[in-house]
This record gives sequence, structure tokens and C-alpha cells, in this order.
Amino acid sequence: MSTLESVIWHVLGYAAMPTIFIVGFIGVAVVSLWILNRWEN
Repeated sequence: MSTLESVIWHVLGYAAMPTIFIVGFIGVAVVSLWILNRWEN
């Protein structure tokens, strides 16, 4: 594996976990707001 490939895989690896947490947090927030919005009506 070349140095460039190694750098790309390291960047992807380090970026994956925060991305999963942020997307999960946004997803839970959107679903929660939708449920609360439906609950009032």
C-alpha cells in the first residue's frame, strides 16, 4: 500500500466514528421532534 493510500484510509477511519455519532444524534433529534409534533395533535 502506498503512502497516499495509507493516509486516505487513516483519514476515513478517524472520520467515521464522529460522523456516525453526529448522524445518529441528528436522526434521534429529528425522530423525537416528529413524535412530539404528532403527540400534540
